[in-house]
Amino acid sequence: MGALVPNAFNLWIVIFVALGSTACSYGMAVISATIGQPTFYTYFNLATVGEPGYGHTSNLIGTMNGLNSAGSAFGAGFTSWSADKFGRKRSIQLGAFIMIIGAALCAGSVNMAMFMVARFIAGFGIGMLITSIPMYQAECSTPSSRGFMVSMHGVMFAVGYSLAAWIGFGCYFISASGSQSSFPWRFPLGFQGVPALLLLLGSPWLPYSPRWLLQQNRPDEAHDVIRRLHHTPNDPHETISQKEFYQMRKQLEHDRRIKATTGAFDIFKTPANRRRAFVGFTLMAGMQFTGVLIIANYGVLLYASLGMKTYMPLLLSALWVTLSFPGNVFTAFFIDRIGRRAFMLTGVGGIVITLICECAMLARYLGTDNVAGQRAAVFFIFLFIFFWSTFIDASQYLYLSEIFPTHIRSQGMAVGMVGLYMASIIILVAGPIALEVITWKFFLILIIVSAIHFVNIYFLFPETKQRSLEDINVAFGEEVAVHYYGASAEEEKQYAAAIEEDEHRQGAGLGKKSGDMERYHVEEIGRKV
Repeated sequence: MGALVPNAFNLWIVIFVALGSTACSYGMAVISATIGQPTFYTYFNLATVGEPGYGHTSNLIGTMNGLNSAGSAFGAGFTSWSADKFGRKRSIQLGAFIMIIGAALCAGSVNMAMFMVARFIAGFGIGMLITSIPMYQAECSTPSSRGFMVSMHGVMFAVGYSLAAWIGFGCYFISASGSQSSFPWRFPLGFQGVPALLLLLGSPWLPYSPRWLLQQNRPDEAHDVIRRLHHTPNDPHETISQKEFYQMRKQLEHDRRIKATTGAFDIFKTPANRRRAFVGFTLMAGMQFTGVLIIANYGVLLYASLGMKTYMPLLLSALWVTLSFPGNVFTAFFIDRIGRRAFMLTGVGGIVITLICECAMLARYLGTDNVAGQRAAVFFIFLFIFFWSTFIDASQYLYLSEIFPTHIRSQGMAVGMVGLYMASIIILVAGPIALEVITWKFFLILIIVSAIHFVNIYFLFPETKQRSLEDINVAFGEEVAVHYYGASAEEEKQYAAAIEEDEHRQGAGLGKKSGDMERYHVEEIGRKV
């Protein structure tokens, strides 16, 4: 674990902040449990599957998810500004607070209009958290452990999905016993605020992102945070963390010189940044068009159409999302070794094959009494989650969080998340209607888009494993101020001079005023060598 976890403090930070990841996935998936509760339909006077007027119900279900995704898109866009202005930590805190409010309003809804507004508010909090957390984790990680650390976002995502499914499954039996209480759908909706509340309560003890501190001209604090996060027993003199800090400083100054010529919205101002924006947007949007949200949110409807009755749709949905946990753990341990491209290509390729098989099963056996054929269709739904959780779920957030340089990372994360939620709106609004009207033909659309996405990844997505965040600039054709991996002899001299300077200053008891960039200016070190 030494290569994956520099120290316990670093691991604790990335896992604790991922409580927000659990809140996000729970909030995104809880609607699947909600629409599986009979009393939800009776409370709001909605027709159930097979009853006259279900078309109106399916439209409302699509709107519930569409508003949640729209709120998330706005939250992601807001975070592109707040994460730079107030920091990654403050954006996480604000996102958690907003999500708590949204969860309370969802659980307390007395009519459909209030429920819709509450879903938008909860979605805004989700958008802030899902944008800020992987970015924060990536900026707090070492180059060799970043895959493992950011994968904790995916692991805790799986926890949230599982909690939503099993809580919904347990609450179903209250209604099944004959109770007309609204508790079975109100409690799961309210519970989405619990992990967000825990995160908010513990967040004062989280450090600020060291790269954000550097952006704010607070090098003392940034250096102290890097030392705490990246200290290892095998490096008692903290040579590695000092090299990382030096590269961050050099790259920040280099990026500032570029930014001075590009101005605002510089994510679209240079060819390299436009490529990053395209990669980030299509990465997240394309992954949603694999159909994962159809199964995660409307699985109970899909299983019901395949002949599953009473509690079985909810049980199968719970089992399906629970199986995502070991896949994300696999990603955490092996993605730094195998690589991001191999993971994503394997995942998308496997999903295309799975969707083809699922489409064939639905076309042949949907609406029939052929139990064996229907079970085969269920099997391919479960094979889907193997490829998704093992190769895509955590990988997509990791890749998005590392391809942008620090000065536009919040903008880049927001572009990717907007892509995710724009695709989600299309999929989730159209999903219940498509499943009812065109049934299996809907999967043909998912197959075609996913196959195109496979080609997109193969030709346009560079590998980023085992590189510092600053080194990744090379993969997009940009200059790196000083290399961390593969440093030249001249660059090694710069590192040695920077470390010697730092040790001298500490030995002399000299302090650096926070914000005083000139007293410890890396350009001076560069000129010395």
